[in-house]
Amino acid sequence: MPPKSETHAASATTGGTTQFDPSSNSIDPIFHILKVLPFFFLRPPRLRLKLPTFTLPSAMTVYSLILLTYFMVVSGIVYDVIVEPPGIGSTQDRFTGAVRPVVFLPGRVNGQYIIEGLSSGFMFVLGGVGIVLLDLALDKNRAKSVKVSFASAGVAFVVISYVMSMLFVRIKIPGYLR
Repeated sequence: MPPKSETHAASATTGGTTQFDPSSNSIDPIFHILKVLPFFFLRPPRLRLKLPTFTLPSAMTVYSLILLTYFMVVSGIVYDVIVEPPGIGSTQDRFTGAVRPVVFLPGRVNGQYIIEGLSSGFMFVLGGVGIVLLDLALDKNRAKSVKVSFASAGVAFVVISYVMSMLFVRIKIPGYLR
């Protein structure tokens, strides 16, 4: 007589139902009635469902979504949602006593106002777009005037981004790199 484990494995491999399946060999008549009786007078509907067809998005759509995600990440959206800092700050002038708006939180590297994060993120995205324009300027199938326009705009974007980012760092951390 084979061991129990072999008989269960043999019945499972032959496609037979095992004794652990409650619907196959149930002794309970109520279960059988509930399982069979409704289908004598009800029939399931014929569904004519089609699987939806998805088309791949265009390359520019994917690029735009990635660029938007990059902007949100480098702008500190997660920090802004968790900490909920104010949009801009304010400081009081020592001499006149007037309250002035402050966009950058000076002296604190690990804190920011919302506008500070958005403007820094915009500068990073501007630099990235400038690098993409420089790459497009290297295409051999474009007209020379278009290539020059892409190259000049790319260089301008990268330079503006670098200069403004360094200005933001100098405002944020006074005396940095001096």
